[in-house]
Amino acid sequence: MPLISLWKSNPDAVSELSIEQIVATAGDGGLRDASTCSEELRTYLSDVTSQKLSGYLDHCLTTPFKPNGMVLQDLVNEVGRRLDYEVTNGRYQGTSSHIGYDGLWRSPEGHDLVVEVKTTDAYRISLDTIASYRQRLIDSEQIRRLSSILIVVGRQDTGELEAQIRGSRHAWDVRLISAEALLKLLQVKENSGEPETGTKIRGLFAPVEYTRLDRMVDIVFTAATDVEVVPEVEEIPNGQGSESQIQPTVGALTKAPYQFTDSALLQIKRLQIIETLGSREDVHLLQKSRAQYWNAGRDVRAVCSLSKRYEGKNQNPYWYAYHPPWDEFLGGGERAFFVLGCMDRSEAFAIPLDALRPLLPSLHQSAREGGNYWHIHLTERSEGLAIIIPGASAFPLDRFSLPLVDE
Repeated sequence: MPLISLWKSNPDAVSELSIEQIVATAGDGGLRDASTCSEELRTYLSDVTSQKLSGYLDHCLTTPFKPNGMVLQDLVNEVGRRLDYEVTNGRYQGTSSHIGYDGLWRSPEGHDLVVEVKTTDAYRISLDTIASYRQRLIDSEQIRRLSSILIVVGRQDTGELEAQIRGSRHAWDVRLISAEALLKLLQVKENSGEPETGTKIRGLFAPVEYTRLDRMVDIVFTAATDVEVVPEVEEIPNGQGSESQIQPTVGALTKAPYQFTDSALLQIKRLQIIETLGSREDVHLLQKSRAQYWNAGRDVRAVCSLSKRYEGKNQNPYWYAYHPPWDEFLGGGERAFFVLGCMDRSEAFAIPLDALRPLLPSLHQSAREGGNYWHIHLTERSEGLAIIIPGASAFPLDRFSLPLVDE
């Protein structure tokens, strides 16, 4: 059975296969350029979790098998896609009629990368050759002049290659990173709730002079600050849960005691919700950031926000924030849902974007650094939960109920 058909019909069975078995199941099992095997492998890799990619990549570097260098190339290119680059896969084997590269990565910020993937730095590489590839790509307008070379090496011990780069005339056009470090950056991005984190990560790959360390400190600070505010909806200040206590105009946030929920519990609940929604929509939803998910084709999108139950006096039982970057992200999909999760309930509520957007002008807003956000408060009625609409009837959620699959 072809790999993709098997993956769709029995994903659990495919998940148990090693990467060698995955390759053997794809097409005719022969991994080569322009083959069905290559096409199916890349389609499969685009549809699995980043944790799976990490496991496959580690296997490629620790277990010798015939096409492991080719598989590593496809894995690294898929990581590039998860970092929000527009990626063009290169050829496994160079030819005289094709410009040699392992991948072309185009960033949203306008900087292109010519990517070279190496399983090891045991052998010297020709920087002149890679530089000539980049120049030919510029001349043929396949990449922009604002571009550089990124060498991804399987292992961390890259001392000889680093010295080779530093001593060459191409030092200002080349950057080097281990595959493990590349995966760590992907993890930072996926665990972040701030859109600028991805931008700063991509900025690390553009060659800069590092006498001044501000850019490196900037990304560390952004990631660390983001971790400090990880609960995106559980941070409701005590006493802020009722409609009467929310200002009808935009106002600044004030410091107050916060009610936090353990981040591990939040992630378990969110994964349960996302897996259930993906099953209903017949897609595999992949993590883009902490709350944002999309399928490999990026036409099905979801933002999953969570709330614990609040029992305080004059508090509504559930409270959420809806951020403009989330609205922009959902707006890029054909099927898009804002999903409200309740930590104590066995159901979530998947609200289609076209049902949510008409409500926004009526909802209260608050200011935060980087922009305002909308308040979404739920009230309990005899017929079920509903969104409070100031000055109007509550918006019932029963038709958007998403009963959760048992964990």
